[in-house]
Amino acid sequence: MLGVEVATLRKWEASGELVPDRKSAGGTRYYDVGKIMGLGNEDMPTIGYARVSSHDQNNDLVRQQELLEAFCAAKGWRNEVIADLGSGLNYKKKGLNRLLELILRKRMRRLVLTHKDRLLRFGSELIFALCEIQNIEIVIINEGEPPSFEEELAADVIEIITVFRARLYGSRSHKNKQLLEDLKEGTIITKAMSDDPAAAALLRAMQKLLGRVQAYHEQLVEQRHAARS
Repeated sequence: MLGVEVATLRKWEASGELVPDRKSAGGTRYYDVGKIMGLGNEDMPTIGYARVSSHDQNNDLVRQQELLEAFCAAKGWRNEVIADLGSGLNYKKKGLNRLLELILRKRMRRLVLTHKDRLLRFGSELIFALCEIQNIEIVIINEGEPPSFEEELAADVIEIITVFRARLYGSRSHKNKQLLEDLKEGTIITKAMSDDPAAAALLRAMQKLLGRVQAYHEQLVEQRHAARS
């Protein structure tokens, strides 16, 4: 029920953190189930989750962490912030896996996010459903006005293209590591990929489409802000 080993219960008894309700002559510990269940609501921490997609967004990651900590402190919640660096399509991130373990073992009281999409690009509803099953509260600080269907779709396409572009590039020799940086800067693909013209052509097409979708997404965001003002 608590997701811990017997040795941990012994340590908790020794430290006074969780003392059994009675103990047999042979040393068997007995606990009140009602008290055990009550631990989940009062003693477990609030977990804040922050994420950015790339290293050049480190400043944004710091801002997310500071906002989560300040928000929880203002509410008087004992908290811990888990930070991740990786795509919203990457389900193997270290922080995300730790968050899932805390949810499945019910070792947290609530989950706090700055925005819904900081959790995952696709699949966040599944994690929210797990939280609901475990009676874990979900708090999203910046609900804001929901994006339009077109705006959300454009953001999804940007994420997908970015991930697959990186995956295609990552399949190349380590000698071509500069290529992705060249693409980000909009420069022409050099002879580094001349041994594989098909891959180079695909990367060019991805870069061109990515630029068009990013421009469209920015236009939609500006229109929404203008309409609101």
